[in-house]
Amino acid sequence: MRAFLLLSVFTLCSSLSSHSACHAAPATALPARPNIIFILADDLGWSDTTLYGTTSFHQTPHIERLAKRGMTFTRAYSASPLCSPTRSAVLTGLSPARTGITTPNCHLPLVRLEAAPGTSAAPNQHSIQPEPTTRLDPRLPSLPQTLKAAGYATAHFGKWHLGAEPFSPLEHGFDIDLPHWPGPGPAGSFVAPWKYPNFLPKTPNEHIEDRMAAEAVAWMEKHRDQPFFINYWQFSVHAPFDAKPDLIAKHRTRIDPTSPQRSPTYAAMVESLDDAVGTLLDTLDRLQIADRTLIVFTSDNGGNMYNEIDGTTPTSNHPLRGGKATLFEGGVRVPTVIAWPGLTTPGSRSHALIQSEDFFPTFIEALALTPTPPITACDGRSLLPALRGDPLSGRAIFQYFPHAPGVPDWLPPAIAVHRDDWKLIRLFHAGENAGHRYLLFDLKNDLGENTNLATEKPDLVSELDAMIDRFLADTAAVTPKPNPAFDPSRYRPELEGVPTTKKSPPAKAKAKQTATTAGWQSSAHASVTVRNRQLTITSTGGDPWISTRAIPPDLPGPHTLLLRLKSSAKGPGTVYFSSSALPGFRKEQSLPLSITHDDQFHSYSISLPEPNPTALRLDPASAPGTIVITDLTLQSPSGKTHSLLANPPPAKKNQP
Repeated sequence: MRAFLLLSVFTLCSSLSSHSACHAAPATALPARPNIIFILADDLGWSDTTLYGTTSFHQTPHIERLAKRGMTFTRAYSASPLCSPTRSAVLTGLSPARTGITTPNCHLPLVRLEAAPGTSAAPNQHSIQPEPTTRLDPRLPSLPQTLKAAGYATAHFGKWHLGAEPFSPLEHGFDIDLPHWPGPGPAGSFVAPWKYPNFLPKTPNEHIEDRMAAEAVAWMEKHRDQPFFINYWQFSVHAPFDAKPDLIAKHRTRIDPTSPQRSPTYAAMVESLDDAVGTLLDTLDRLQIADRTLIVFTSDNGGNMYNEIDGTTPTSNHPLRGGKATLFEGGVRVPTVIAWPGLTTPGSRSHALIQSEDFFPTFIEALALTPTPPITACDGRSLLPALRGDPLSGRAIFQYFPHAPGVPDWLPPAIAVHRDDWKLIRLFHAGENAGHRYLLFDLKNDLGENTNLATEKPDLVSELDAMIDRFLADTAAVTPKPNPAFDPSRYRPELEGVPTTKKSPPAKAKAKQTATTAGWQSSAHASVTVRNRQLTITSTGGDPWISTRAIPPDLPGPHTLLLRLKSSAKGPGTVYFSSSALPGFRKEQSLPLSITHDDQFHSYSISLPEPNPTALRLDPASAPGTIVITDLTLQSPSGKTHSLLANPPPAKKNQP
């Protein structure tokens, strides 16, 4: 573990001027030990609620009720554009740059407690991404452990995604954990029958958010006479996209076909999320404990714009640019309300710049708590001044995301800093001679991040970039390295969604980059034909691959991939799987495949650890040759199968 775990005194938060110390000073005029309910939505975008006047399709009256009781933050940010890093930051006050949890990979088998430098990257990548941490270490000081040591009853309901035993909520200071599920999303479905082990629905067609809210209510009633901490991390509105049929039907009648938000299924999912918030508020009022219960409502990252449901995207983050898995505002600006009786003014709004790391130090200061175990580092800042209505001018916040997620608004590995109205994104080693490239935005006048001002304001770029340097040094972040194998001819700048001065290749050359046949997409140097359930790959280059998104949503996982092929190529093979939590094809979501290249048919069986893959990629070789595949089948644990060679649908526009 890093050095901050070894010291036994609780000292400063950070040496950065933008990160104030976590004072354990007693609060004034506040309940000594208020109850805490922390509601964390999953993938709920800034424009997915009615808090900011950006949607007329989604309906969130109970979140509005909560806002009338407290303070709405217009400039709240998640620690990361993906979920697990943000979740770790909420609990520890530590940046993903410090913990190394920079991707939502905590459900995968590999256990790694410290990030490490990467070793290689594809030739179309400017940099080598680090190998991220895969679990939240229970030895880290955390909010639930600290509150438990202070006499709080503690309970976790809903999504976790920071590790199974011995890294579950029960090892992190929570007395109970329901449904005790380590996966990236709900187990199979939001509506019963679901597939949580040892957690059965009580009624037919029960919705998981209704059940989680009911469980939280029952627990709250039991612990009403002592201080309690409820960590309600909603499964909503993460994939898979399903909802109560009556709500889907209701919202289908409200669709405006010209609106970018027009998925009735997603609107129904938002309504169930909102109803759960209402259930908790109703209970606090009924038990007459609302005046001594503080509530936080926020989201783990921006809205999901890159899947497909109801013939459209789940949502739109307009007027923000980008979405989940990007460092644009749509990926990291999130809806946030804090209702703190005796502290926040009911119905108030704050334009203070805040982030996920701030919640832990805020509770530490306001409640005069001693962190458990003791800490010497904290990357957040107490929000007490902002909660009292004062500004937090001059502070800076950082989002560290050293990965290439493979979504349409894809960015190379990057880090962003916000200071006042300015935002700088550093693209690691994406400039000339392996130097960094920069995007500078004036968010006050360009909320949609349409105009890159980096060349016009070089002094400001240097100033903000120096802050990034200090932040990375202070957090001892494992950063991307230049890729010595980078091949400019294989780089596709148009996939970045970032303005570039490079000339785009002519249309004919672009078409060569990938080929799409019968729902299969292939690499630049491979052609694919599918005929009579036989897929043939003819490769003229060094890395043939094929990918598909034709994964049936009703085939329960975890799956076994059954494969029968013959190959005249050579070299090792790899199977990649993408998920909604971790989009794109990356090393930590891959399995080796030992192929016999003797031009004879052989059968292979590969167990996929991801229960709900959204796409698959097969790299059968690393050299030119011909590969013929006659069986490519997904098999569920019950034996139900689906052939990926049987009339797959056309390839989606947005590739994983």
